[in-house]
This record gives sequence, C-alpha cells and structure tokens, in this order.
Amino acid sequence: MCCLLSINRFKNLDELASYIGLSPGEHSSADKIYNGKMTKRGKGHIRYLLIEASWVAVRKDPALMIAYSDYKKKMIAQKAIIKIARKLLNRIRFVLRNKQRYVISVVG
Repeated sequence: MCCLLSINRFKNLDELASYIGLSPGEHSSADKIYNGKMTKRGKGHIRYLLIEASWVAVRKDPALMIAYSDYKKKMIAQKAIIKIARKLLNRIRFVLRNKQRYVISVVG
C-alpha cells in the first residue's frame, strides 16, 4: 500500500522501474557501457505480479498485443514480456499520478 500512496516520489519511469527491478544491469569498462540482463534487485514480488499482469495485458489490450508481437520478432518471448511489463508500469504510473481509470488502448 505504501507504494500506491507515494507514487509521486518517483521523478520518472526509470526511477520506478529501478525500484521494482525492471532495469537492465550495467557493466562498465573504461569508456564503454554494456547493458546486461535484468537485475535481481528491487521488489521481487511486485515485479513478479507486474510480469504476470503483462501476460494478461497482451491478450486483452490491442496496443500491447501489437507491441509484444513486434518485440517477439526481435527477441525471445520472456524478454519481450519484460518490455511489455515496463510499458504497463508506465501506464499504471500515469493512472495513479493522474487519478484516472485505466483505458484499454484502441488501435486505429
């Protein structure tokens, strides 16, 4: 419940994603930066629920279904769903910050 009450403490989506653990790991060497796998840091239970919700969202929301299909052309399904989870997290953040209902995207 504390996360719902304090959504405004996160300045942007990256901070919220990092808090939950949906940010890629980073390895740096000299002037090169490599993005790696998703870190195990963050709130694992929230991350788990968000990923499970993303599997449902790709079946129910046409825009997320299209995004998932596009991602799946480039990567395996598990990586694609992580990208969808981040998109869903952005939508959840918007709903909580603006106190609006979630609206399923309409593809035109």
